[in-house]
Amino acid sequence: MPDFPAATPRSRVRVPLRFHDGYSVDTEVVTFHGLADGQEHVAIILGNPAPGTTATATATATPTPLVRLHSECLTGDVFGSARCDCGPQLREAVERIADRGGVLLYLRQEGRGIGLYNKLDAYALQDQGLDTYAANTALGLPEDARDYTAAAQMLQALGINSLDLLSNNPDKAGQLRDLGIHVRDRVPTGVFQNTHNVRYLRAKVLQTQHTLPLGELTGRHAG
Repeated sequence: MPDFPAATPRSRVRVPLRFHDGYSVDTEVVTFHGLADGQEHVAIILGNPAPGTTATATATATPTPLVRLHSECLTGDVFGSARCDCGPQLREAVERIADRGGVLLYLRQEGRGIGLYNKLDAYALQDQGLDTYAANTALGLPEDARDYTAAAQMLQALGINSLDLLSNNPDKAGQLRDLGIHVRDRVPTGVFQNTHNVRYLRAKVLQTQHTLPLGELTGRHAG
């Protein structure tokens, strides 16, 4: 088992979610003490608790809960930016996890861990023709700076040591396994393509082996 300090739940609060398309679900949001990176990550527990139990108890009792590690994206999650697929992936993940029972970890790792301002600087370079990874490199930044130690701490604090991971990103599964979490299966998300994010999605397939159907990612700027 990797050697990292344990995190503990700090608070739990019921939060009803309401999305712009009318979908709604009641959740329990959990905060934590002792996360390795000191960030304010949260776990969103989704599912239908049995009478007399809490949502947390239901999720942790599920033999193999469905879990998503969702990195914060202010532009996509909040403002609906079409330059990425983060907002639609978040919306899909909430419903799919709620239907099955599990947890969405909302991780404060904007721009693959480089921060909001750097992400917007990278967007400017993408407008000049660089892909999302080359733009980060041109700024002297990692292609992907995310570390999932805190995610593993959160899962263990919730009593989850085995899960199915809702993700197209093999690095997320690999890091969790290295951190002692049993990833039984990696479940692909949907493909949320538009005219503004085709090059972004293709870069994820070609550069970091995301499991997206490359043949479906077409468009005038897809080369």
